[in-house]
Amino acid sequence: MKTRVGIMGYGNLGRGVEAAIKQNPDMELVGVFTRRDPAAVTIQTEGVGVYKLDDCKTMQDDIDVMILCGGSAADLPWMSPEYAHFFNTVESFDTHADIPWHVDNVNASDIANDKTSIVSCGWDPGLFSVARVMTGAILPAGKAYTFWGKGVSQGHSDAVRQIPGVKDARQYTLPVQDVMDAIRGGAMPELTAGQMHTREVFVVCDDDVTEDDKADIVEDIKTMPAYFEDYNTTVHFITEEEMQRDHSGLPHGGFVIRSGGVGPDGKDKAVVEFSLNLDSNPEFTGSVLVACARACHRMNQEGSYGCKTMLDVPPAYYSPMSRDELLEKMM
Repeated sequence: MKTRVGIMGYGNLGRGVEAAIKQNPDMELVGVFTRRDPAAVTIQTEGVGVYKLDDCKTMQDDIDVMILCGGSAADLPWMSPEYAHFFNTVESFDTHADIPWHVDNVNASDIANDKTSIVSCGWDPGLFSVARVMTGAILPAGKAYTFWGKGVSQGHSDAVRQIPGVKDARQYTLPVQDVMDAIRGGAMPELTAGQMHTREVFVVCDDDVTEDDKADIVEDIKTMPAYFEDYNTTVHFITEEEMQRDHSGLPHGGFVIRSGGVGPDGKDKAVVEFSLNLDSNPEFTGSVLVACARACHRMNQEGSYGCKTMLDVPPAYYSPMSRDELLEKMM
């Protein structure tokens, strides 16, 4: 039986989720829910309706998992606990420092309504979180380092777009190559995230923004807690034409590297690396969300209610394969 999926929000991430559903024969798209005029939204799946956001509440019996495709800054903090009253949910909340608080909020809604949610699904947080846990368990006498980029961060870009006067924005995260090379060689320095990365922001302003307003925008970006305040950040103001020409893609990638010692005296080096290189961040994240929706549905059917992260999910639950198939083909 197919897992019936709803998509809430139809931006880059929502379109990525729709594309991923098409690649998974055991998943079925039931509807897309939007804050825009549904008549103005065209999707790629024939025969599937587009509805107003809260129309979903009349379709609870038709949807096994609702995939929430809002942003972490302004949408998911209220959207995830709100819609967990009505659906099993999956989303990609990516403000690392706020994840414990977010899990608690969503969990309260889930437990009260016999629902299951998996939050913070994606590659970081998400797949990289799993890599950090696994490599840390295997190499306890060592250090883990996470590098992001070069690439566009959807969450950070969305956070900049919330600043008054900002019409559009792209934020690139860039790893410091010399530091990454040293760690790959087995070095284990003490580093802050700001010593490992720089941030570069490209901003298109509203037409009425003045030079003084631009100075305020730069200050708002560079001092934004949990996003930019701990990093060397460069801000560029560009035109809409330049944004479309030079920054229309959404590439990303990154590395989790753990260096440690093994053996009786711990002197034998071991370096484990997990990496991603993505042409399209939202399309890849959409693929992760769909795999998590499969797992979410299974866990709810088994009575495993409450808010989970990818750390809490048995790996086999992400796959459409049976256990026998997994043992034969993946072990």
